Amino acid sequence: MKRATLWGMISLCLCLSAGYSVSAKAQTPTPSAGTFESGHELKFVVIVSRHGVRSPTGKPGQLNQYSSQPWPVWSVPPGYLTAHGAQLMTLFGAYDRQQLAAEGLLAASGCADAAHIRIVADSDQRTRETGKALAAGMAPGCAVEVAALPEGTNDPLFHFRSSGEPQGYKDLAAAALLGRIGGNPNGLTEAYRPELESLEAVLRGCSTPVECAKAAAPAAQSLLDIPVSIGPGKSDHLVELHTPLGTASSMTEDLLLEYTEGMDAANVGWGRVDTNKLRELMRLHTASEDVSQHTGIIARAQCSNLLSHLLRSIEQARSGAAVAGALSKPDDRLLILVGHDTNLASIGGALNLNWLIDGRRDDTPPGGALVFELWKKRGAEDYSVRTFYAAQTLDQMRNATPLSLANPAERVPVFVPGCGQADGSCRWDAFQRTVQAAIDPAFVN
Repeated sequence: MKRATLWGMISLCLCLSAGYSVSAKAQTPTPSAGTFESGHELKFVVIVSRHGVRSPTGKPGQLNQYSSQPWPVWSVPPGYLTAHGAQLMTLFGAYDRQQLAAEGLLAASGCADAAHIRIVADSDQRTRETGKALAAGMAPGCAVEVAALPEGTNDPLFHFRSSGEPQGYKDLAAAALLGRIGGNPNGLTEAYRPELESLEAVLRGCSTPVECAKAAAPAAQSLLDIPVSIGPGKSDHLVELHTPLGTASSMTEDLLLEYTEGMDAANVGWGRVDTNKLRELMRLHTASEDVSQHTGIIARAQCSNLLSHLLRSIEQARSGAAVAGALSKPDDRLLILVGHDTNLASIGGALNLNWLIDGRRDDTPPGGALVFELWKKRGAEDYSVRTFYAAQTLDQMRNATPLSLANPAERVPVFVPGCGQADGSCRWDAFQRTVQAAIDPAFVN
């Protein structure tokens, strides 16, 4: 080997080693104060949050047919925010206040900023109570109302409403989803068979998938025997997709809720699910969301109305003048929208966003939120938008860990394709064009 080639290889190895060392140390990817914040002023923030920890929405009879033991009984009705879930969101609200005070948007305490905080929640109990818990943590003792439609009302801000969509749209949505999975819904079962078999072992009390397969008389129905079908949606569903992955996704979500609720270890997956097993199984949930919510045509239909109002609210804060369709007032500093994991996933799908947080890719855990920050360059009419994803870790939720700037929730930057720059920000005009391109006017109310 020639000496020049040898030294070239050594130099390359040293560079790669140095690069790995730097990236390995960068565990908290917050923006550098010397490169962005020091030259900019935070003007407005929109937080799109999922509700906090709730009880499962499925009925026990639906769940128990797939498990050898009954699922745990919860202390609240199906789909309701729990007391523990409310506590977690109060902690998150208090942390948000600290974070925004450190960035100069809000005062560290007191009620002077309460009039400039707007919270809008979906009509469900879990979303309305999450909004109240966030307000209690963020501005304790202050008059911060949570705006919401009456319970049971389908709010088009947070849900697709099947009325007036273009003719044949549901057929097109079904075709788009089918195209993403190779034209064969059974392919989803094969793609995630190891994870499905691992969940089956938990549900049926087998030590391994092999032991489950050898069982002479299974004590429960197998997930893998669920019939597969796909077709245009009915009512307010764009697509009707039924697969083992979809059912497994719901059950994995329930295991996550047991863990983050702080249940005794013996009740989390019947004592068979620890943190590592939960992380493995949660891939079923994120995979299902990717298929059902990240498919472009479906994502746009589901979130165009929300994105349109979000964009108008940021534009209003930038201009200082009232904008039709904004959800906040011109002098507001913070807008919080409390919805569901489907809202976060569909925004991610429409804007091609990805995030990696607490060791999980594109996950939307209870209380998780997409954060859009409007920054103004000091001394100039130059605005930028920075996007982040924030969530408490699994163990912070399980243990109701108090949050602070010294012990923060996870918060990671999200790059927005189409407008993202090297510093992670989007210039306002480019951000506006990018979001507008993702909005289908047919679904804007």
